[in-house]
Amino acid sequence: MNNEPKDPKMKKNTDQIGLWLVLGAGIGVSLGILFDNLAVGISMGAALGLIFGAALSHKNKKE
Repeated sequence: MNNEPKDPKMKKNTDQIGLWLVLGAGIGVSLGILFDNLAVGISMGAALGLIFGAALSHKNKKE
């Protein structure tokens, strides 16, 4: 089985929301440990990750 697109000129669309959510949560864990408040760090990191991911996905769909 070949998972590559049939048309080589076709761009791969990647959903950046999930990527940024994971990166934001990871950064949030680091900040939560640093400031001794893990729950707030993860929440803020995930929220920022969702915001950046949604913004970049929206920008890429326009192009």
